[in-house]
Amino acid sequence: MGLGQSKEITRLKRKLGIELLWIYLLSMLKKESSHAYVLRKEVEEKFGFLPGNVSVYVVLYKLEKHNFVKAKKEGNKTIYSITASGKTLLKEAKKELDKTLKMID
Repeated sequence: MGLGQSKEITRLKRKLGIELLWIYLLSMLKKESSHAYVLRKEVEEKFGFLPGNVSVYVVLYKLEKHNFVKAKKEGNKTIYSITASGKTLLKEAKKELDKTLKMID
C-alpha cells in the first residue's frame, strides 16, 4: 500500500473535504454563479469527494445567512453568487491555509 492510500491520508482527505466545503463553494462561486446541484457535482470533479445531498444546501444557507453569498430565484432554481464580504472571507481563508502549510513545511 502506497502512502497516498494509507488510512491517515484517507482520513485527512475526508476531513479536509467536509470541513473546507465552504471554502470550495466560495472559490467556485467566485468564478461563476451557480445552483447547489451543479456546485455539488463540481466539488466532486474538482476536489475529489461528493458531499451529501443536503450538505451543500446547509453550507450555502449558512453562508447566505452571514451575507457571504446571495441567493436569487430563477424559475424553480436558486442561483447563488458570492458577495464582496464572501470574497474577503475567501481571501482570509486562503491566507490562513497558506500560513498553516508553511508551518508544516
